[in-house]
Amino acid sequence: MSPLEISVFIAYASLLACLSIYGVHRYVMAFLYYRHKFKLPTPAGRFEETPRVTIQLPIFNEMYVTERLIDAVAKIEWPRDRFEIQVLDDSTDETTGIARACVERHAAAGLDIVYIHRTNRKGFKAGALEHGLRTAKGEFVAVFDADFIPQADYLQKAMPHFTAPDVAVVQARWGHLNRDYSILSNVEAVMLDGHFVIEHGARSRSGRFFNFNGTAGIWRRKAIEESGGWQHDTITEDLDLSYRAQLRGWRFVYLKELVVPAELPVEMNAFKAQQHRWAKGSIQVALKIFPLLKEAKSLPKHIRHEAWLHLTANLAYLLMIPLSIMLPVTVVVRVSHGALEVLFFDLPMFALASFSVALFYVASQVEQGRGTWRSVKYLPAVMALGIGLSVNQARAVVEALMGYETGFVRTPKLGDAAQKKGAGSVARKRYKGLVNFQPVVELGLAAYMTYGVMFLIDRKEYWSLPFLILFQAGFAWVGLTSVYEGLRGTVVRWAKTLAPAAAE
Repeated sequence: MSPLEISVFIAYASLLACLSIYGVHRYVMAFLYYRHKFKLPTPAGRFEETPRVTIQLPIFNEMYVTERLIDAVAKIEWPRDRFEIQVLDDSTDETTGIARACVERHAAAGLDIVYIHRTNRKGFKAGALEHGLRTAKGEFVAVFDADFIPQADYLQKAMPHFTAPDVAVVQARWGHLNRDYSILSNVEAVMLDGHFVIEHGARSRSGRFFNFNGTAGIWRRKAIEESGGWQHDTITEDLDLSYRAQLRGWRFVYLKELVVPAELPVEMNAFKAQQHRWAKGSIQVALKIFPLLKEAKSLPKHIRHEAWLHLTANLAYLLMIPLSIMLPVTVVVRVSHGALEVLFFDLPMFALASFSVALFYVASQVEQGRGTWRSVKYLPAVMALGIGLSVNQARAVVEALMGYETGFVRTPKLGDAAQKKGAGSVARKRYKGLVNFQPVVELGLAAYMTYGVMFLIDRKEYWSLPFLILFQAGFAWVGLTSVYEGLRGTVVRWAKTLAPAAAE
């Protein structure tokens, strides 16, 4: 090999080796899940007296789903003298009127429900939860985001687990109201299932740390207060408080069979905003929590190591950008090396770094009884979307590492329009994900991958072609869809300006 080939090989191998750490971690999660699969959480006993529960509903500009949420929560079965609902509304649009009217309707029917409106968004969602907690009556606090629809028996199934005095949180699994809306929503569902079925199942049942997901869960109020309360120095307040509580010795319970359905984002830009917030917040929490983990000498090493991998998982996206740049270069430099090198180097490294994704997500679908074909048919799209998100997620990681502060960007919820395409045009809905410079970079990387694809086809070398096509498709899908949605939104806004009545 020439010096150039050696340099390219070392750089390429180093990137894949780093990525393989997180790939191996997925294998470990799958192993732990199946090892502890039948270790089901069971309540310690029964309450001698029914505890008082406060349900907090933090909302901000959620005009399409607010009434649906409040009506669903009002149907939850729990003794009415031990039950309170707080509608925590920071909205600046028509949502305030919708929420207030809905609260008044249920209050008139005898429900203990209050409407709390802040005139500022200090602390964003964490600030709203903290503000509501000051006047909350319950010793337990359940939280539901605006796009969730809890079942009537939710508290009856979840609350008995708090009979163990060391339990701080009971978390339910997220379901999907609109899984089959599009390819994007199906892929999002598979990705979330991997987290909630395999990761949460593995961590909770093997005694490792896992996190409250910001919604569809219940907190013991004492645990919130003893762990420092809701803090808003990160944009993932749920992950932050979860780790602080568990480091203080509190235990979390995850109920995989208790499913609360919610709306998946149906637009790429909305999905990217959601993923950006989660990625940035996880790194912010990592920077905040690592010193505490290091000081927790009594904590077993396997728990600390897994916590480190959990909180830093999004660093893998930062490595995906140089890998994406290196991949076509590697193809050009090593094109004459043939099948043996692919077999003995590329294939094992990709098996560690990437194929674990396939196992991870297939397992999550099989565990839900979705069948073989339904389990695998979206895998190429799942892997392509994961690659295509690299620019978005890498930017989030860099912002967190540099301490760049941004506001809490909510994920737009569209109600009926996001569940059934004939129920209303998504394009005409008011709430949209923001469009920025990223699609230019994503499309640039797609074009760059196209060069590598054409080079291999021209040389009739096909061993590395599937990898390049996956990268090409991922960046093109994310970039083109983002641009299309941005242009479509601009056209709709122009139409509303020129002919408001017709546009509506």
